[in-house]
Amino acid sequence: MKTPPSLLSLTIDSAVLNLSDISDLSPIPAHILRELFLRILKAGKLTEKVLKLFVATGKDEVLSLIQELNIQHIVTPVLPTRCSEKY
Repeated sequence: MKTPPSLLSLTIDSAVLNLSDISDLSPIPAHILRELFLRILKAGKLTEKVLKLFVATGKDEVLSLIQELNIQHIVTPVLPTRCSEKY
């Protein structure tokens, strides 16, 4: 007989599916954030915006996981939109 999923597991699954509706992860405990981050990676939903959301929490457990996995921000160069001799 298969055991039913826990409420926490269902909540994390729901957060992965509705990630675009989440604007602040800071109130979530670090151990749950870690699990959420890993599930987002597994689902292939890690974007620059999502990464910034996790980094903004400032939680050491999450930041060290990002560092361990060697995940880095994409640095996009900004080019001038118009050329002018005056700067």
